[in-house]
Amino acid sequence: MATWNNLDTLASYKKLAGLKNHVDIKEAMSGENGATRVAKYSAPMAEGLSFNYAAKQVDDTVLAALAELAEESQLADKFEELYNGAVINTGEKRLVLHHLARRQLGKDVVVDGVNKRDFYVSQQQKAADFANKVHAGEITNAAGEKFTTVVQIGIGGSDLGPRALYIALENWAKENGVAKMEAKFISNVDPDDAAAVLKSTDLAHALFIVVSKSGTTLETLTNEAFVKDALTKAGLNPANHMLAVTSETSPLAKSDDYLEAFFMDDFIGGRYSSSSAVGGVVLSLAFGPEIFARILNGAAEEDKLAANKNILENPDMLDALIGVYERNVQEYPSTAVLPYSQALSRFPAHLQQCDMESNGKSVNRFGEPVNYVTGPTIFGEPGTNGQHSFYQLLHQGTDIVPLQFVGFKNSQIGMDVVIEDSTSQQKLCANVAAQIVAFACGKKDENLNKNFEGGRPSSIIIGEQLTPESLGALLAHFENKIMFQGFLWNVNSFDQEGVQLGKILAKRVLAHDTDGALKSYSDLLNI
Repeated sequence: MATWNNLDTLASYKKLAGLKNHVDIKEAMSGENGATRVAKYSAPMAEGLSFNYAAKQVDDTVLAALAELAEESQLADKFEELYNGAVINTGEKRLVLHHLARRQLGKDVVVDGVNKRDFYVSQQQKAADFANKVHAGEITNAAGEKFTTVVQIGIGGSDLGPRALYIALENWAKENGVAKMEAKFISNVDPDDAAAVLKSTDLAHALFIVVSKSGTTLETLTNEAFVKDALTKAGLNPANHMLAVTSETSPLAKSDDYLEAFFMDDFIGGRYSSSSAVGGVVLSLAFGPEIFARILNGAAEEDKLAANKNILENPDMLDALIGVYERNVQEYPSTAVLPYSQALSRFPAHLQQCDMESNGKSVNRFGEPVNYVTGPTIFGEPGTNGQHSFYQLLHQGTDIVPLQFVGFKNSQIGMDVVIEDSTSQQKLCANVAAQIVAFACGKKDENLNKNFEGGRPSSIIIGEQLTPESLGALLAHFENKIMFQGFLWNVNSFDQEGVQLGKILAKRVLAHDTDGALKSYSDLLNI
């Protein structure tokens, strides 16, 4: 059995803390030193990806200290306990099984007589069968016509992950002839969100997926009612257009209001649920079940690497360890995720939730305050857009922000043009290469307004092309990184009590049960 201790009680962490500013990244990345590091400090990932950390503030001494920290923290043992069914979510006394949904290594996990691996596979098969029937015209609208659009209604993990994955593969699917249906998403309780989607959707040929584990999520149920009202006003029976993804015990599970219901359980948190029916139903309808299976396969291959005890052969664990070194020893408060791929435009938003909802904790897994910082602030936008936005602060601001780039050698679509002796894709890749070196090495100028200090650390995940498999591996990499960092900080990365207070107060406002500042703000907003 693994033991759970606070980071600052570990001898290996105290040793690591003595290595603050051990590597001058500006010097390390300059000239031939930089070329040597780029070749040396790289770890292969699944599906042709690689994690290159040459521009991070590490060397063999720091890596040795990180390996000691990984061993003393029992990171590999804790991951093994997690995927074999230990109660890792201490706040809610639950197992954590999102790896099992993609056929993770390890033994079968049985809960109350139910084999959970079989349960997840059965729901994937149910979604696949349903999607195939829709695509074949065996399930149609009341007029016998095919459905052409699918709209997911959810919020948080029911929206961000599936939306990011859909956008990531939308153009790839069209290019490869596997686009089956257009997918859209409604999440915000702001009526303008639902109205904009509905105004642009042919309601008679649309399916709507209501995603709520409990069947009681206020924003989702409000948007469901909004959609049902629009369908009714269009002369359509909502029951012929609605699907549910929910738990087997929720009010939605057995309702006649839905064509079909697909099930999830309490052991996969919302922000980790893209591998479950939450992502599976919408992505199977949009691209076909085979494409969703390929995403899962890519994630499962990355999960296998995450089980390796050698940190130099475990890119997920290594990325996590370097991140903790940056957060707790180097004292950097935030991290920017910068995909040089327009298809990954919503991936940073997904990681904002996945990371900050998981590790934004100030008490450990036993409910005791910790005396060190935990999860960083996560933000990001695709390159090269970000270069013309917030990179000014990243290059010359007073805070150093570690950077995580993602780049692909080839575009998703076979359409490009040569301008000034290079293609658009080459220009994109040139920009990310330039930024890594610019951040690390800087540029000296007597005019301080034009001086770049450098010393800004970064890593890059590089792949051949963004495909279902590489997307799945990328998703798993960051999920596993977040998990390992939670282990290191000794926090529970799998509950989210921090989102509850605002919900409770909002219900009080709507019930007009307010006083003090709450009443005053309610009055200002004409509630």
